[in-house]
Amino acid sequence: MLFHVKMIVKLPVDMDPAKAAQLKADEKELAQGLMREGKWRHLWRIAGQYANYSVFDLESVEALHDTLMQLPLFPYMEIEIAPLCRHPSSIHTDDR
Repeated sequence: MLFHVKMIVKLPVDMDPAKAAQLKADEKELAQGLMREGKWRHLWRIAGQYANYSVFDLESVEALHDTLMQLPLFPYMEIEIAPLCRHPSSIHTDDR
């Protein structure tokens, strides 16, 4: 299943900079691993915001939930999710 996910990160302004840097590094490592596995297909920054649009390819809503909860920045995120399906007018056959 494909999922369009918008993630807005809201770190506390008084968070220790070293802790914030470590969370970001851990997030990057996990995200890149999920991308290599084909689970996190696309990742785009939203210009001017600490936010992104992503496309996940996972077997279920439960798998998406579990994956998102693993993210180190999850406690500091506002997340919007939209499940996706093929559009009948699409000329692409592989959904990529």
